[in-house]
Amino acid sequence: MSDTLAFVRNFLKQPTTIGAIAPSSRALANMMVDSVDWDNAKTVIEYGPGTGVFTEQIVKRMRPETKFFAIEQSDTFAMMTRRRVPTATVHQASVTDVVKLCQGESVDKVDAIICGLPWASFPESLQQSCFDEMLKVLRPGGVFATFAYWQGLLLPAGLRFRSRLKRTFTEVKHSPTVMMNLPPAFVYRCRR
Repeated sequence: MSDTLAFVRNFLKQPTTIGAIAPSSRALANMMVDSVDWDNAKTVIEYGPGTGVFTEQIVKRMRPETKFFAIEQSDTFAMMTRRRVPTATVHQASVTDVVKLCQGESVDKVDAIICGLPWASFPESLQQSCFDEMLKVLRPGGVFATFAYWQGLLLPAGLRFRSRLKRTFTEVKHSPTVMMNLPPAFVYRCRR
């Protein structure tokens, strides 16, 4: 099954947990992983790898001693990511389980989280739960990178999410627009 077909099928089945009808582009993946200081990152987690586009770039850039794992709730996408990047550890779970997963991986604190979750489609209570758990593992000074679509900033959910980022992190920046993505997107680069 192609990545695009998998996205369309999963979007139709679960429109509130799949935020796109097409996988992220390699250009967006590069912009996301550029958010991490790979020379110094000891532990990196990926939230919602989907088909593994970001995962592939993470594994290419990380040092051999960097600890990395991904968390994907969809069994279809977890399988696709494992097939695309066989060396990556992919846990089929919710990101609200990140503390337990870190304990199982012998990880105390995380240097960076690269996130492909569709935040604007999540209810506020789920966003809060995800952030509460993430902040238990993301070290002070750690990086959180996620992306958004420009048109989403016009919607109340997109504005609420941007406001949440600004309340949660000491630094919130965004990248230039990645036009080679469907739809065009940008990366939020946040520092705790």
